[in-house]
Amino acid sequence: MDAEVAPGRAAAAALAAIVKAYDIRGLVDTQLTPEVVHAVGIAFAEDIAAESPAVVVAHDMRDSSPALARAMADGITAAGIDVIHVGLASTDLMYFASGSLDLPGVMFTASHNPARYNGIKFCRAGAVPMSLAAGLDRVRDRAMELLSHGGPQPTERRGTVQRRDLLAAYAERVRAMVDTSSMRPLKVVVDAGNGMAGMTAPEVLGALPVTLVPLYFELDGTFPNHEANPLDPANLVDLQAEVLRVGADIGLAFDGDADRCFVVDERGRPVSASAITALVALRELQRVPGSAVLYNLITSRAVPEMVAAAGGTPVRTRVGHSYIKAEMASTGAVFGGEHSAHYYFADFFRADTGMVAALHVLAALGGQDRPLSEFVAQYARYSQSGEINSTVADPAAVTARLRDWAAERGAVIDELDGLTITLPGGDWFNVRASNTEPLLRLNVEAADEPAMTALRDEILALIRA
Repeated sequence: MDAEVAPGRAAAAALAAIVKAYDIRGLVDTQLTPEVVHAVGIAFAEDIAAESPAVVVAHDMRDSSPALARAMADGITAAGIDVIHVGLASTDLMYFASGSLDLPGVMFTASHNPARYNGIKFCRAGAVPMSLAAGLDRVRDRAMELLSHGGPQPTERRGTVQRRDLLAAYAERVRAMVDTSSMRPLKVVVDAGNGMAGMTAPEVLGALPVTLVPLYFELDGTFPNHEANPLDPANLVDLQAEVLRVGADIGLAFDGDADRCFVVDERGRPVSASAITALVALRELQRVPGSAVLYNLITSRAVPEMVAAAGGTPVRTRVGHSYIKAEMASTGAVFGGEHSAHYYFADFFRADTGMVAALHVLAALGGQDRPLSEFVAQYARYSQSGEINSTVADPAAVTARLRDWAAERGAVIDELDGLTITLPGGDWFNVRASNTEPLLRLNVEAADEPAMTALRDEILALIRA
């Protein structure tokens, strides 16, 4: 093999291994390198060239992000397409840029993953998602071709790079989406986890009647205090303690790229994403009566019950932002929520934004006198396990065991996304493979805590047998 061809083929193989269902995510320097990103930039520019003269590029605070963003911009401009470089941004700020400028967008982030990872999220003009089923496959294949066989011929016109700061415009847009005019003053602790909320939260919340208590607002992609993954209870401990220490009304935790928001009540107890989904859905249905509301299949069944009771149309979907956004477009849904604390708004280009969800919670809490724990109790009808991960050697054998277990009990089996098994009384669980890690994810819901615990333990024993 030619000595110059072998490294290119190795880089192409590395790229193939890190392209996921709806983004690219891999280890910096070994899988995700400037060479790989440059080829992806050319491929992406070629793919969107017929529809757009420019691309928005943004990045998070990880140490590797600026150089990778430069490599992407260089690849895009080499293909003759201009770049609007907005620099440091949350993912929802990138979606705002893509939607408001009506341009395709690229975001460098690995979200909640450790510092050694980075990744790329793509969207078409208007924040329309890209996935393997919707264009990302073409970008992957063309980039692999470029890496294996050398780059394309230079274009007659090289694109330009223009720097633009959109933080203030983003903050104005998200604040305009939620009426906070009747809020009482609130004390709010925000844990940014050294992620991008350290930049966006003060800009958005600073104009509200809140006393903001910051935790880890310093942008630091090494995550020196804890991982920016609030889905793991261990990463909420500092927020819970600070809420209690300062006597706050509420605590908010954002992940690394600040597109997800987790809520802690005044007692330091987490509020489930399903309860937040129900809360926001009912507020959006008041604003746009009779609309469709999306909920993914791991969200509590309380959500469709309350949406239907409020005159809305609940629509069940697969997990994942590409699926949710496509379903929003086809159904005209006003809002969608996921168990992982992704919240999607029709008025925000159908994109997910934890910040708008946080504003809804603050407005709802501040618009009445009860503490958050009492206020959100109405949205939590059932007991949920939260997501539990297991590494298994033989997923097929696990699935077979679960099917046999379900058949013995007369349960309903649903394969919309992974395996959802619903027992005759309505208790249910879902097992699905991770898109980004070698794990099976279990979620359980039952009528009460004892029933949930018993079902959870029984299913975990089957999974880990």
